[in-house]
Amino acid sequence: MGNTATDVLVVGAGPAGSASAALLARQGHDVLVIDRAAFPRDKACSEYLSPEAVRVLHRLGVVPDLERAGARPLAGTVVRGPRGARLHGLFAEARPRPAHASGLAVTRRVLDARLVAAARDAGARVLERTILEELLYENGGVAGAVVRDATGRRVIRARLTIGADGLHSIVAQRLGVRGGGRLRRFAFVAHVGGVSGLGDSAEMHVGADGYVGLNRIGDDLANVALVVPACHAGRARGRAADFFFEHLERFPDVRGRVDPRRLARRVLTAGPFGAWARRAIADGALLVGDAADFFDPFTGEGICAALRGAELVAEHAAPALRAAGPVGARALAPYAAARRRAFAGKWVVERLIGHAMTWPALFDRAVQRLGRRRGMAHTLVGVTGDFVPARAVLNPVFLARAVL
Repeated sequence: MGNTATDVLVVGAGPAGSASAALLARQGHDVLVIDRAAFPRDKACSEYLSPEAVRVLHRLGVVPDLERAGARPLAGTVVRGPRGARLHGLFAEARPRPAHASGLAVTRRVLDARLVAAARDAGARVLERTILEELLYENGGVAGAVVRDATGRRVIRARLTIGADGLHSIVAQRLGVRGGGRLRRFAFVAHVGGVSGLGDSAEMHVGADGYVGLNRIGDDLANVALVVPACHAGRARGRAADFFFEHLERFPDVRGRVDPRRLARRVLTAGPFGAWARRAIADGALLVGDAADFFDPFTGEGICAALRGAELVAEHAAPALRAAGPVGARALAPYAAARRRAFAGKWVVERLIGHAMTWPALFDRAVQRLGRRRGMAHTLVGVTGDFVPARAVLNPVFLARAVL
């Protein structure tokens, strides 16, 4: 069994892991990234990037390549309620204005491969098709990991191990900090050609037993995502595609728009959602992205939270790495505090929306009020787009106007 040493071991090469690796490597740290996948790879995701996510991608220098590969601008989001109410929020109309007037729609196959390349360009080593088996411990703290690839097992010793391995994080599980909630949903996601009526905004269609997202990712290609409660998802076992297309027909404003004959990529599944870490730091380790927290994909904040979390890692883990020896939890406390400041409002907003959808009449009323009252839809989409502070909607005046 071989041995490798590094300053930072990043487990997971998705947006959170690759961005963290790129930013830390640019600071001169020795960074090694592992991922069980080989890139490019497909991923069940809404493939929706907010203006704030675009800001971080510009910092990483990847936006021109993404645009050349077919990324499309996103103007905002249309939401349709269970009883026909409608709102259309535009990023460019929100206040304060975003640094970039639009978001982006881009496939994860393109995005993740480009971010892995950015990590390598910055000097990080990336090992694909490499699986985490166990965390290493020394003196009670994480000291790296035992991994396995096609050649066998290897010990990687690291002063800091970053868990960026997604919703079902093995790092979080091994640390014993993984928790879950009662609101459990599953997603079924496909690429479909010829979806009619799509504009330059994403669409969210909410029903009594789930919701559908439509997002144009090519000239004649759309990301179609169906999200349903866990009690319905069990009926898809062994027949995911049939379940997917049958369920889409339950949504009046989606019915007849998605042709099963135009399926361009098989239906992928993800879930259950509603998982988080009771703490994001430990002696020798931290969590970032979905490994730290993921509630529900409705607001489309997953990729942005991953990229913004990577910025926080680079800002607050770097000082801890400058000191000699293992990186303790006390040295990582500023990272945990920064995560709370950056994401506390987001956590509240996404949970309010997620639970409101279980009350169709209330949700439809709120969509109707927000759609009719000047500027409120733009404000809400600005908050979910991560560039308007959450306090803009988490106040008695806004909440009262949304339902009264």
